[in-house]
Amino acid sequence: MLSIPKVAQYARFSSDNQRSESIDAQIRAMNQFCKQNHWQVVSTYTDEARSATTDNRPQFQQMIVDSGKGLFDIVLVHKLDRF
Repeated sequence: MLSIPKVAQYARFSSDNQRSESIDAQIRAMNQFCKQNHWQVVSTYTDEARSATTDNRPQFQQMIVDSGKGLFDIVLVHKLDRF
């Protein structure tokens, strides 16, 4: 029997040139991907106006803590540069 992967989604935008709608669009795309692949979304983490040049991002750090607890199997991002 195959198990359904548990997914944590991570979305971020980095600057004043982007807006919260950017996060909404990322989440919509990831939700669609999970639906098509029969994956279960268990957590969504978002950081607004945070650069990827550092991992000092509150929700990113929470995701790392939660991963250590085994709360999900996969971290999904819309594009690798969001990670």
